[in-house]
Amino acid sequence: MIKDNSLSGRTILIAGATSGMGRAIARSAAAAGANLLLLGRDAARLDEIAQETSDLGAPHVVGVQADASDAASLAAALATHTDALAAVDTLVNSVGVNIINRAFVDLTADSWSSMIDTNLNAAFNLAKVIVPVFRQRGGGLLLNISSTAARKPDPSGAAYQATKAGVMAMTHAIMEEEWQNGIRATVLLPGMTETPLLEKRPTPPTDEMRAKALQPEDIAEACMFVMALPKRAHVSELMIQPAIR
Repeated sequence: MIKDNSLSGRTILIAGATSGMGRAIARSAAAAGANLLLLGRDAARLDEIAQETSDLGAPHVVGVQADASDAASLAAALATHTDALAAVDTLVNSVGVNIINRAFVDLTADSWSSMIDTNLNAAFNLAKVIVPVFRQRGGGLLLNISSTAARKPDPSGAAYQATKAGVMAMTHAIMEEEWQNGIRATVLLPGMTETPLLEKRPTPPTDEMRAKALQPEDIAEACMFVMALPKRAHVSELMIQPAIR
């Protein structure tokens, strides 16, 4: 991993930082010299990525244990880090989950609600926290990780597609409402990526399928591109897919 200091002086809040895409984004941002506010539910894994990003070069790292789908829990956890939160100029939301029994006929009211909570409500709760911070600062970048499933039908399931489409729509709406306040909102739409989420498929992908998948580091590179752009430039939506299918 190349250290280039391209994000030196920046403070980035990464939600879902303990695994998959979020962890890769945290590593890349650390190597680029950013200060980090890392949010995750698992305390042990949060400690691991906090130490890892410090070793990679992040000048200041704060780990915050919280469930972003629970607005009260999120607010309480961040209330103990008000100075760090006030310094945040970029939010990357990588919170997301899927379920094995994903077919529409297999969905229940509870499984539907759990998907709404984790994939959509978490994005809403994080945006409600950060938009006032960005307004106070005179601007900021909100980057939500959605999915290609938000744009085209696929076997990922009705609840996953609906929630990821909701994240995409909300991101565009925030941009429409907040651009005059200096806020940029970007949605990233990755295709199949080698993350723990693949284990939630009804039939786990074969080794051959995994070899063709994107890697979390590919998504991190896409995020780095968006984060490194000057404030005059805005990427509204970025889709990234495996080149070999």
